[in-house]
Order: sequence, then C-alpha cells, then structure tokens
Amino acid sequence: MLDLPDAITACLFDLDGVLTKTAKVHATAWKQMFDEYLRCRAERSGEPCHEFRLPEDYEQYVDGKPRCDGVMSFLQARGIELALGTPGDPPDAETIYGLGTRKNDLVLELISKQGAEPYVGSVRFVERAREQGLRTAVVSSSTNCQDVLLAVGIEHLFEARIDGAVAEREQLAGKPAPDTFLAGARALHTEPAHAAVFEDALAGVEAGRAGCFGWVVGVDRTGHAQALREHGADVVVGDLDELLERSP
Repeated sequence: MLDLPDAITACLFDLDGVLTKTAKVHATAWKQMFDEYLRCRAERSGEPCHEFRLPEDYEQYVDGKPRCDGVMSFLQARGIELALGTPGDPPDAETIYGLGTRKNDLVLELISKQGAEPYVGSVRFVERAREQGLRTAVVSSSTNCQDVLLAVGIEHLFEARIDGAVAEREQLAGKPAPDTFLAGARALHTEPAHAAVFEDALAGVEAGRAGCFGWVVGVDRTGHAQALREHGADVVVGDLDELLERSP
C-alpha cells in the first residue's frame, strides 16, 4: 500500500533530488559558474567577492527554478543587474542567458564524467504506484530531463514529461508558479485536487501549494525539512520508500 490520501489518483515527480541523484551536480555547477563570474567581476571593480554559498544560496535562489530565473534571482540578491541577452548567447557572454548557458555546460560536463543514478527508493515507489493504477508524470525545470531519464533507465515509468524545454515552448511560468505542475496534471487528465506533488526544492513545494494540489510531499535530502514544511509541504520524507513502509 502507498501512504497517500485516498483521493490521489496521479503522482507528479520532480527530477533532480527526487528521482535522480543529480541535485548535487546542479548545485556544484551553479557554485562553479557563479564563483568564477563573481571573482572576475570583483577583479574588474576592486570590490570584495562574496562567493555563492552552499546550501543556502542554492536552496533560496536557484533550486527548482528555470535556469534564467535562477540566474536573475541570485544576481538580484547580490545587487547585480545584467542584460537578459538571447538564448543563443555563448557561455562567455556577460548576460543572464550567457551565465545560464555556462551553468548548463558545466552540468553536462559533470554528468558526462560522473554519470547519473536514480534513487532506488524513489524508483521502487513509482513502480508500486503504477502497479496500483496511479498515473505518473515528471515535472522538472531542467531542459536535460529526457536525457537524464534515459541515462538512468527510468523514462518508461512515466506517461508524461513536462520539462524546461516544454515550458519554454508552451510559455509556462516556472516554479514557484504552479503552471508546470498544472500542465502535468492536464497531461494525465487529472484534476489538481486528485494529484500529489513530490518535490525537494522550496520553490517546488510552493508551486504545489499554489496549484491547490491534493497532497504535497517534501523530499528532504539536505536537512531542510522544516523549511519544506514552511513553504507548503503536507509531509516530509527522507526518501520516497518511506511512503511504502508506513501504514496507510
């Protein structure tokens, strides 16, 4: 049995940090990209360099958000304004898109070197959910979502995928707005009240709460359970297989 409310008929899963062990890769790439940029900027201006802090800056400004939103959010917090640029900007361009491209290049480089793995407990939960007739979708801000799902061999477990590429194409607002999760529910022909959201990011649980979903599960991989609750999680677990072990 699954420890979910009886009304839940569909499950919407974030990717990085919920299904796959790639959140740390993203955090490392964000820090490397921002620290390199901040050091260069400090050298030019003579001002102090305040580096990107883990996990605080990652959790507060970039985790779960579309790439450019994360870049803007962090830079604004440091009082830095840059031109937006265009999606085709190269990684050395001093624009929002340029920094985002650099971060994505670093993620792909790290995944190529280190590989990607799924969380075994999460895979077990998704398999059990499907066995019990629940519908499943992945809702991720990542534009590399499909490649990661294929790399770890779990793409077949999901009926729909709403990722960064889909969001850009359909002009869906990123998390903490609920738009991508609402699109996931539509893809499964499910009302939000009958869908559960599974998220490790503060922006993600905010999105689940804003969309009036039937159940919002926070996944605490980094010791921020209380923050997940404060941002909208109905329940917080360390891994999804905990929802298999509890009594219904």
